[in-house]
Amino acid sequence: MSVFQVELKKVVDDSYEIEIGYQLENRLIEDLKNGLVGKIKKFAVITDSTVKELYADHIVTLLQEAGYQAKEFVFAAGETSKTRKTKEEVEDAMLEAGFRRDCCIIAVGGGVVTDLSGFLAGTYGRGVPFINYATTLLAAADASVGGKTAVDTPLATNLIGLFNQPEKVYLDIAAWKTLPQRQLSSGMAETIKHACMADKEMFEFLEKHMEDIFAGDREACEYIAKKNCQIKYAVVMKDEKEQGLREILNLGHTVGRAIETVSDYRLLHGEALSVGMVAMTELAHRLGYMTEEEKTAVKNLLEKAKLPVEIPEYIDREALVKKLYTDKKVRDGKLRFVVEKGIGGIVEFEEGVFATPVEEAVAREIIMNMK
Repeated sequence: MSVFQVELKKVVDDSYEIEIGYQLENRLIEDLKNGLVGKIKKFAVITDSTVKELYADHIVTLLQEAGYQAKEFVFAAGETSKTRKTKEEVEDAMLEAGFRRDCCIIAVGGGVVTDLSGFLAGTYGRGVPFINYATTLLAAADASVGGKTAVDTPLATNLIGLFNQPEKVYLDIAAWKTLPQRQLSSGMAETIKHACMADKEMFEFLEKHMEDIFAGDREACEYIAKKNCQIKYAVVMKDEKEQGLREILNLGHTVGRAIETVSDYRLLHGEALSVGMVAMTELAHRLGYMTEEEKTAVKNLLEKAKLPVEIPEYIDREALVKKLYTDKKVRDGKLRFVVEKGIGGIVEFEEGVFATPVEEAVAREIIMNMK
């Protein structure tokens, strides 16, 4: 018998820029000409049916005018497309179109597009570079920062995927003006979550400037875009692979993701998260980490953002309780929750532990008593 040791120690630099601005399409082309992805000349632009005409078509045209090969790959807009089947269909289309390892993927759209595209980029040809061009507030707040990519399955949300960092992220605030009010509000949920868990000053800013943000005020929008990036970066930098601290980004998501799925995606992600945040504040209040006034302040801010704060009547609450067990924080069959501490903080239950086991009976009682 013999043993051969394979030494594969690596030092990897996954650093990348996040550029925040307005109408950044030409900036993207300039960066490619200046070597953002080396000598690659072939680009797969992945987008959805809503963003195609708004932004992706124009980006494809600019790429082609700059002398690059570019082809668009479009799937139906919505969370229900974030599946292995959609990923497979896009991959097959790319293979049929002749894309190989010498290509780069550009994801143009919101969180569903960036999640699915980043996962696809990590497996296509055993890994090709990708760029995120985020066109929604939700993607700016959450999906485009941190490198978590995944698809959903009927049994679980975001459990099939990988950590894959982009070459660069563009947050185009100008695109927010094309969003319906409902989509803007949905994106605001992740922004409010960031304020709740890490920045009381940001929370107070949102209380005062919500209407300015919805009106497209440049200063207010740039403020929240930059704050979202700073907060998420501070977490991801310390825990890229979600070994502990990064779990705090799941604040409100244990119930929120479950509601999103049980609603059969009638609720947008941010809408479901909003209801999940209300459930979380009730738990935090019961555990003694939030006052009644703080709990009310969170609920009021969610309502100011035109987000739902009650469980819809059509939701089967027992099914919702069962669905909690598909959450990725579950350990040894036990539900675990990230808990807010006051406004702008998270409870660290012991060193490096940011989620606590909660008995099903407690979770059920909270859910059943919510309006």
